Amino acid sequence: MLDVSLSKVARPLLRDEAYERIRQAIVDGTLPPGTPLRDGDLAEQLGLSKAPVREALRRLTENGLVDSKPQSYTRVSEVMSADVLDAREIVRVLHEFAVKQAVAKCGPADIAAMRAANDRFANAIEAGDIAAAVKADDELHDIPVRLAGNAAVAATLDRYTPLLRRLEHTRFSSALAWNSVERHRWLIDALEARDTGTAVSVISTIWTDLLEDR
Repeated sequence: MLDVSLSKVARPLLRDEAYERIRQAIVDGTLPPGTPLRDGDLAEQLGLSKAPVREALRRLTENGLVDSKPQSYTRVSEVMSADVLDAREIVRVLHEFAVKQAVAKCGPADIAAMRAANDRFANAIEAGDIAAAVKADDELHDIPVRLAGNAAVAATLDRYTPLLRRLEHTRFSSALAWNSVERHRWLIDALEARDTGTAVSVISTIWTDLLEDR
């Protein structure tokens, strides 16, 4: 028997749940840019005390989705900001790296999974289901990231991608979404052909145009 004292495993933290709920509401536009965020109102709507909501708002401020000035305001940040531009550059470079690493590792099952995800993406766009489109888009891009096998890249993408989600919602609800369907196909074809240069060029265009096609 172990002669040590271990703390019991805690239940999921309420502040994490509050963070996820508020972040999703910001990303999908339920809480539009400029919306005042009062911890008391949010706590009441979420059925929580103020403490986990305050912690969630602090994290969202650190992540660039909330603007806060002590004793003045706490509100949803604007869609376009210096933080968004910075995040786009980080996300673009890391996806380029992941694709470059994935080229030699991408097998038939991975190609099939990416094509299936792009089909789901196209169907979601056709149906106007933006949440499903974002999910399918994530599933497609997660495959090269997984194949790259770099935990730091995956963690950094998880940290910064949410800043771009509102741009994705805007893009995927417009005719520009069909450009993404086509570019996904080019990316998949390049990976299947083990054409590193084209694959990296396409993934770079996908993330660059997230801002420039607006």
